[in-house]
Amino acid sequence: MKVADKYKGKLAVIGLGFVGLPLSVTLAEKGFQVYGIDVDGRKITSLLNKVSYIDDVSHERLKDAVETQHFIPTSDFGIMEHVQSIIVCVPTPLKDKNPDLKYVESAGKEIAKHLQKGQLIILESSTFPGTTKDVLLPMLERADMKAGIDFYLANSPERIDPGNKQYAVTQIPKVVGGITSACQKAAYDLYSQVYDQVVLVSSAEAAELTKLLENTFRFINISFMNEMAVLCDDLGINIWEVIDAASTKPYGYTPFYPGPGIGGHCIPVDPLYLQWKLQQSQKSSGFISLSDQVNDKMVTYVAERTKELLGEKTDPKILLYGVTYKKDVADIRDSTAVEVFETIAESGADVSYHDPFIPVMTFHGKEYKSIDLTEEVLKEADIVVILTDHSQIPLDLMAQHASIIFDTRNVTKNLPDAESLFRLGDGRKV
Repeated sequence: MKVADKYKGKLAVIGLGFVGLPLSVTLAEKGFQVYGIDVDGRKITSLLNKVSYIDDVSHERLKDAVETQHFIPTSDFGIMEHVQSIIVCVPTPLKDKNPDLKYVESAGKEIAKHLQKGQLIILESSTFPGTTKDVLLPMLERADMKAGIDFYLANSPERIDPGNKQYAVTQIPKVVGGITSACQKAAYDLYSQVYDQVVLVSSAEAAELTKLLENTFRFINISFMNEMAVLCDDLGINIWEVIDAASTKPYGYTPFYPGPGIGGHCIPVDPLYLQWKLQQSQKSSGFISLSDQVNDKMVTYVAERTKELLGEKTDPKILLYGVTYKKDVADIRDSTAVEVFETIAESGADVSYHDPFIPVMTFHGKEYKSIDLTEEVLKEADIVVILTDHSQIPLDLMAQHASIIFDTRNVTKNLPDAESLFRLGDGRKV
């Protein structure tokens, strides 16, 4: 019997962020005993106190998982010697628009120290094709430990959409590709106990590319809509009206929508992982390059359009609504809304923000606090710029008291048109 066989039903999840924590709690609810590992001691303390720091995991779900001992948060990597499966959910950020695999490599080194015969290792972090085989596998294999025989290695890219209440983790089909067929089967056997549907692909590389294709598809299409919004402002045509009209076609058209730039840690990041991989063989994607250029320009465009709408106003007070990268999440990583804030602040303007999910943020060593969105605050602002379409946005209050509203998300679409209401790409001249 292989060592890991005696630990059936026990798993370790490395990385307890927006992917790892929801996955850990979901696995715990399915009856597994899950050791959640993270190097951030603050996260471990919070979890042991049954306080969730992620909106998608309620305090109640976390409390149940911890109290039943189905979920055990820890910073001890040594616990991996006593589990059957290890799932890696660490960040894969960019550094100067190139892949930064330091977290994957760090996790790989820890796994290698504690690897037991019979264990299943799955990489869920989004990354370029070949990471599992060319980066992780060499760290784990040795003379007496061969993948597909002594341990199993697979890739299954995470597909979690933070803040999305429509789909539970288990309802999103799980793509799985293994280093060998035995590795694929081991990963399938695990995930088929958790997910409604498991989609098998021929290799770990195919699984890795699946995730990049999904997000590159979105990146290119949203970037195109951002470019069209800018062009519509020049043409004097309302992009939102055009999108709605095009969407009436029952086939051959999928609507995407413009905004203040694509943010977050997936959609603007994954295409550049793919581009980097292509460049290693002197290839590249023209679509990705052009889309990245368009996305990079949106922050400046929104800031300049804000200034244009203010006219000759001297020392204007600018109020931004929303700084998170998407609605209803407490996450400002790679947020273009934050970049808009920084760009306006650097121009010397008096800028403040309100975001119900981000009470405080720091920019160049200076702390900014979310201000209460009151009638008085709205009246004092010369312009309110809507950057994030949170569900709880008080549109009626804004419409009644704001001097000018600049909506980059079309969240005001049901408000009556007014001289003081402008939307990104609405084609209106000042």
